[in-house]
Amino acid sequence: MVEYAVVAENLIKRFKDVVAVNDVSFKVERGEIFGLLGPNGAGKTTTIHILTTILKPTSGKAYVAGYDVVKEPAKVRSKIGIVFQDPSLDNQLTAYDNMFIHGRLYGLNGDALRNKIFELLEFVELKEFANKQVRYFSGGMRRRLEIARALLHQPDVLFLDEPTLGLDPQTRVRIWDYIMSVKKERNTTIVLTTHYMDEAEELCDRIAIMDKGKIIAEGTAEELKSMLGSEVIYVKVVNNASCVEANFIEKCVRVRENLLEVVVKDASTAIPKLFDVMTSKGLKIVEVSYRKPTLNEVFIHLTGRELRDALEESGRPHLGPRAWR
Repeated sequence: MVEYAVVAENLIKRFKDVVAVNDVSFKVERGEIFGLLGPNGAGKTTTIHILTTILKPTSGKAYVAGYDVVKEPAKVRSKIGIVFQDPSLDNQLTAYDNMFIHGRLYGLNGDALRNKIFELLEFVELKEFANKQVRYFSGGMRRRLEIARALLHQPDVLFLDEPTLGLDPQTRVRIWDYIMSVKKERNTTIVLTTHYMDEAEELCDRIAIMDKGKIIAEGTAEELKSMLGSEVIYVKVVNNASCVEANFIEKCVRVRENLLEVVVKDASTAIPKLFDVMTSKGLKIVEVSYRKPTLNEVFIHLTGRELRDALEESGRPHLGPRAWR
């Protein structure tokens, strides 16, 4: 029997005339990384705030670690860790002191707390900076400290709201490594929000695409991309290219004099067949490449616009430091 760490049932959240979350339902299995992917204003953060008891839903139900988020908020909070989208560290305190205060709030103390702090600081490679004020930390270091702090009381579920927003590409990849390590080494269930398609694809076992308060698609990255049903093979030949026909070819387009674009259902099985067909036509192949549909193309297919365009429509810059909640 599948155990669910998070269950959302028909969640709705209204702010006066704005419906921020519109009948959202999903389930997250224990030990998986589940992503909410979508532009700013899609309702991702509001959904996280409901699940973490910061906001009450207008209607609908949600359960985290087996507890009702409205009826049993204290029990939910004892079972979760959260890294907010906006920084929540005290810049005047050291890394150790930020961790210590958080631990005391969760009832930890003595050597057990001290040992746990240093264990987690070592985990995120910040042990040598334990006694340094956070105001001197880079953005990436602060994010790593926030992840360590959120893990201090060994939560069943870790919520990460835009965990790499505004970070440089190198630091983003480093944060990804820590997130994957949390899952692998601690078997922690993780729910994260993001508007980075590569982040969702790299980290998440399953993804729910959100737009305008609704979940419009859900599945693994491969399942979502398979919604478009086709893959594209590019074939470069020595001589003049001419389109070929076969029952496994959905469409063939001559892109340039020596380049064909061939649309098929499954490129891995189609490529050997394509070699045979083109060789029989006297076409000498010098290069073959193929690509699968991207999550951005799935978003276009579902909404009629690109994810980047949707981000711009929200009135926030794509890499801005905050997102609308």
